Amino acid sequence: MSRIGKAPIAIPAGVTVTVSGDVVTVKGPKGQLSQKVNPDLHIAVEDGHVTLTRPTDDREHRAQHGLYRALIHNMVEGVSTGYRKEMELVGVGYRAAATGQVLELSLGYSHAIYIKLPPEVKVEAKSERNKNPLIILESDDKQLLGQVCAKIRSLRKPEPYKGKGIKFVGEVIRRKSGKSASAK
Repeated sequence: MSRIGKAPIAIPAGVTVTVSGDVVTVKGPKGQLSQKVNPDLHIAVEDGHVTLTRPTDDREHRAQHGLYRALIHNMVEGVSTGYRKEMELVGVGYRAAATGQVLELSLGYSHAIYIKLPPEVKVEAKSERNKNPLIILESDDKQLLGQVCAKIRSLRKPEPYKGKGIKFVGEVIRRKSGKSASAK
């Protein structure tokens, strides 16, 4: 039995989970999310918990059992507490500014980069003196938030020599020594 799949999902106060056919809809104070689920899996909502059961021990059913349990758990957590990612711009002259749903980035290129973010993602840019600029992204959809962060990071990935680029707060960049550190 899948360890993740067999764990029940606790539904916090203020969150409702409805199952209609093969679509699971989760509503909460932060928003509403829905996910299409494999029709072979059985989803039960009873006394404040959501449980998933699979019909057989086929490889396909075992894989999807844990997958859909994790997706539903992420939806429940997202609509109740939400998700937050902080990204740091490391580099001289790197700047970020947010106006509405448009994020403007200056990353050392000859031009500014403008990114239009989906309406589900809230963005905030902070710039403090003598500190690296921060981009704070919040959403109730974990998958969408991760996708947006990956897109922003791909514009200027952290390089291993000086560590310049866009990185997550708390992320450790493996540094390489330059030419001068090689043995002669």
